[in-house]
Amino acid sequence: MDMRQLRYFYTIATEGQITRAAKKLHMAQPPLSQSLKALEEEIGVPLFERNGKKMELTDAGEVLYNKADYFFKFFDEALTEVKETGEGLKGQLTVGCVKTLFSHIPQRIKSFREKYPNVTFELREGDSYLLAEQLKNRNIDLAVVRLPLDMEPYSSLFLPEEKYVAIMPEQWAKSYQAETITMNELANLPLILLRRISGVGQYELIMDKFEKRRLSPDIVTVCPDVDMILELVSAEVGASIVPASTLKKHSINGIKGFAIEDETIISKSAIIWLKDRYLSKSKQRFIELFEEPTR
Repeated sequence: MDMRQLRYFYTIATEGQITRAAKKLHMAQPPLSQSLKALEEEIGVPLFERNGKKMELTDAGEVLYNKADYFFKFFDEALTEVKETGEGLKGQLTVGCVKTLFSHIPQRIKSFREKYPNVTFELREGDSYLLAEQLKNRNIDLAVVRLPLDMEPYSSLFLPEEKYVAIMPEQWAKSYQAETITMNELANLPLILLRRISGVGQYELIMDKFEKRRLSPDIVTVCPDVDMILELVSAEVGASIVPASTLKKHSINGIKGFAIEDETIISKSAIIWLKDRYLSKSKQRFIELFEEPTR
């Protein structure tokens, strides 16, 4: 087996069809099929099950594909490191960001592109757990996430802390005279809370605050998407507790915010990257922008 054969196999597996793989590799189908057949004969096991035009990996093929995926990502990083020696910044940065932290991104991309116009960006959205997993799998380069997270695999730069605020439908808010609300009052409202798909996050942080006061809040809905929560609050499904910046960056009618009078709930966040991954110059320069206040 040589690298060419491995690349051919990897592309067929990624594309799921010989036809699409041949088009992506800019080659005819017969030599691509012959290369795959020779590889299977050399290894001694079938790598694909043929289902019409669709190519589905066997168990052995799945093992080889995962190893090849890992190899090519390391190989591409090595090429990037070599190419960057003595050259200007170029290429693509893939950045993941939790939706409630997206305010950190636009101005920094603008500043970065003014200095390094040959670097492009791909943005991914997800909750902190999913973005951390994508970092581990080397599908993204950097991630802007809310804590807590298991930080052992990552290096990080912490971002400014922010407070949580309560939000509720404007119609409900008319019965409140003050601009603040207590934890006891919140516990008596139907609540919609942000919760990660997996792992410990802000949901557990907020619930811990209630539990310490021996309060049992009425949680009617949980979800990982802040836009969905804002829509639900606007529709008078319930109230919520969200980072303060959420209200500044979203213009949904029918919602009123309250400071939490008797509790300070702090949201911590960071930009993170894998410790054992080569940190290209473009990644370094983008991370450095988070050390500076935005204009």
